[in-house]
Amino acid sequence: MLVLHAWATIAGAMLLYALWPSVFTLILAMALVGARQLGLAVLVHEGVHWRLFEHAKVNNGIALWLCANPIWGELPAYRRRHHLHHRHTLDDDDPDLALSSPFPVPRAVLWRRVLCDLGGITACSRVLGWPVWRDGFAAVWRRLRGPLVANAVLLGVLTALGHWPLYLLLWVLPLATWYQLASRVRDTAEHAMVGDAGDPLRNTRTIPAGLLERAFLAPYWVSYHLEHHLFVFVPCWRLRAVHALLLAKGYGARMEIASGYLEVLRRVSSAR
Repeated sequence: MLVLHAWATIAGAMLLYALWPSVFTLILAMALVGARQLGLAVLVHEGVHWRLFEHAKVNNGIALWLCANPIWGELPAYRRRHHLHHRHTLDDDDPDLALSSPFPVPRAVLWRRVLCDLGGITACSRVLGWPVWRDGFAAVWRRLRGPLVANAVLLGVLTALGHWPLYLLLWVLPLATWYQLASRVRDTAEHAMVGDAGDPLRNTRTIPAGLLERAFLAPYWVSYHLEHHLFVFVPCWRLRAVHALLLAKGYGARMEIASGYLEVLRRVSSAR
C-alpha cells in the first residue's frame, strides 16, 4: 500500500500540473514528487531491512524495480553499507559518519548548500563525481542498466499518455532539486549533533513531524529514526506506535527528540 501510495501521489502531482499548468502548480508538484521520490528511498530502506514484503524475492524485487531503480538508487550495496551503519552507529567504522561529522557549520554555509540543492548543483556534482565512472564501462553498465530500464519505462508511459515533457519537468527536475534538499535535511536530522554517541537513546534523533513536514520532507514515518535504530525489524508504519510506547514507559526524558526540522537546522548551524 505504501508503494502504491507513493506512485499514486506522484501521478496525482503530475496530473495536477497537466490539468492546471502554472508556475505555482509546477512548484507544488515538484515538491510533492521530490518528497515521494524520497519516499521511494525510504521504502528501499524498508526493503533493506526485509520489512517491505514478507517473501524475500518479492521484497527485493519490489524494492529494486519500483523503488530504487526509478530514482537511480541501488539495493545490495546499500544493504551492506546500511547494516554496517546500524552496527557501528557514529563510531569510526560507521560508513555514514561523514553525513553527521561536519556539524556544526556556519549558517551561511548551510543555506549555501540548500541553494545548491535547489539549484541542481548538488545533483550535478554527485553525477560528475560518481566513483563508478573510474571503474570502466562494464561496471558502469552493471550499475546503470536497472535504472535506465526503469526510467525508460516511466518515459514510455508518459509518452504514451501524450505528456512526455512531464518526465523532465516532474521526474528529472524534482530528483535534481527537491529530492536533494529533502535527503540532506533527512541525513542531517538523523545523527548530526546528537547527545551521546555511545547511548542508543541519544545517538539518533527522532522528530514527531507535523502534516506539512510529512508531506514535503519526511514521508512514511522516516522521522522516527531513534525508534528504528532501537527496533530495526519494526516496519516503518509501526514506528509511531513504538514512539508512543517509549514515552508511556517513561523514556522520553532520555531520548534525543527535536520538535521539528527547523529546530534541527538551527541546532546544527551557528550564526557565524
